[in-house]
Amino acid sequence: MALYLSCCLLLSLLCSPVCRCHWTLGQLHSENEVLLYPSPVLPEGRITSVQLKQNSPNRWYFAAEEAHSPYSITVTPCDVPIEWRLSAKTLLAKPISTLHLESKKSKPEQYWRTSEAVMDLFIYRGNSAEMFTGRSSSKTLYAIMLLSTERDTQVTMYLTTRDRPRGLIPELPLDPRVDTVGVGMTSVTLSWKPSPSVLQQHQQQDFHYCLLVNRWHNYKSLCAAETAMKKKEEEKPSSMGSWWWHGSSEISTSLHPGQHTALKSSGDKSSAVTGVCTGTENIYTFSDLLPETQYYFDAFVVNRLNQTSSTYTGTIAHTLPEPQPEVVQLIDGEIIRVDLEGRRPQQQYSFRPKSWQRSALFTFQTCTRGQVRVKITSKGRTLASQVVDGLGRILLEGKPKYVLQLEPASKSGASLKIQASTAYHKPAFPLLPESLNVKSFSKLRTCNSVTLAWLGTQERSKYCVYRKRIAETQLQLVKKKKDDDRCSGPESRRKAEKVLCKYFQELNPLRAVTTATVAGLEPGTSYLFDVYLIGQWGFPIKYRSKVVRTKKAC
Repeated sequence: MALYLSCCLLLSLLCSPVCRCHWTLGQLHSENEVLLYPSPVLPEGRITSVQLKQNSPNRWYFAAEEAHSPYSITVTPCDVPIEWRLSAKTLLAKPISTLHLESKKSKPEQYWRTSEAVMDLFIYRGNSAEMFTGRSSSKTLYAIMLLSTERDTQVTMYLTTRDRPRGLIPELPLDPRVDTVGVGMTSVTLSWKPSPSVLQQHQQQDFHYCLLVNRWHNYKSLCAAETAMKKKEEEKPSSMGSWWWHGSSEISTSLHPGQHTALKSSGDKSSAVTGVCTGTENIYTFSDLLPETQYYFDAFVVNRLNQTSSTYTGTIAHTLPEPQPEVVQLIDGEIIRVDLEGRRPQQQYSFRPKSWQRSALFTFQTCTRGQVRVKITSKGRTLASQVVDGLGRILLEGKPKYVLQLEPASKSGASLKIQASTAYHKPAFPLLPESLNVKSFSKLRTCNSVTLAWLGTQERSKYCVYRKRIAETQLQLVKKKKDDDRCSGPESRRKAEKVLCKYFQELNPLRAVTTATVAGLEPGTSYLFDVYLIGQWGFPIKYRSKVVRTKKAC
């Protein structure tokens, strides 16, 4: 059987200059594998990053300086699961101290491909960080073989031959879970057991905690988090690499407890990934989260001197939903005014038609500058949706109950009047003309009178004119805010400001123009004129205000 395997291996090497092997437990010994690129010596005491090509083995070497000296090797996959194996070969030809391992490919592989037997010390497959510790033998050369069978990926390795705990990967407590202390609508408070490495340090703050929050999943290592974020955010390679560690030459600019680094893919916090280092504090509150959203939290204990880290068992938390606004019952035919604030939850109203046909006419009039989004639903189904800017009407029928949702289109908020009525043949709002502008004629303007003109409608309606004297110091302010409230009616004016009321109706729209002359004014004085259209059912519509100045001399 052994002869058969040897012949098959020899034929495969002769037929192809490159052998891409997928090895698992009990497969080919490492001295028979042909690599695609050099196999350097693994440096000690620092993180080594390795780029793996799919189905291409990658080998690294190291040798202990003395017999029975301790060593520890940690391999951390940064993405997909990998296979890695630690093997040892005892060399009989030369003492290990005379090998003088170099970074060139020829030196280590020259000794590795001798006839001595190879012993596998450790084999692992997965995407978690794994550490193997042992003690070396004399004349022994060690090899680490890495293989990714899914796709190209990145791996980090850390080798140390120190016998003392300091300098190794930070230790985790016996219970490495991250606990959720409190959950709010926009915040989550976390706590975790202290790391022995943090508790044992004195004045030097070599070990500290770092946290990561995102909306996708938990990460098994900082390396995995960094790799995933680079793919999601499409940022530069250094966009996240410095948030959790800085080299000894940059200690003065390293992150202090509470300092944040946020990565965003689309400019809004719904897609943000936030990392924060808390120093030696093992409790922290994330704020400014989205309501009713699931978040994944990870905690790491980091050694800033050698860049190593250990990962706590992450947790998941779901923020609380926003409180539902109170649903206000609308009375048939009643007109109400609603003030909407930009940061409040959208206001809701309900209406139950009493007529047997269940028809309802909804009328809206915005009072301030700005649009209002209106949505009407029944049993969760959207029946109508409209953006109202000025006057809007929606006629629906056939449903026992309607629910209105009102939301301002801008953060500045909005104000509007609404009416729900089953008497859809008697609308509260009058028929509007094509324009709500008021004009004045300069040729008909005198020192004590002004002539105004505006468009009327085909309905017989009542028109009332009001005036207000404006001081010169307030003229610019009045012109700026004259149309801030389009819902104010004659009831908001003083009786002394009323000039006249008249009825007008014109069936021909081309001739539907009416005028009014306001007399008894003072020369060289500015006045604010308002015209109100009052329909058949008494609901007023305010025309745009007009500021006119009488002549100073006639």
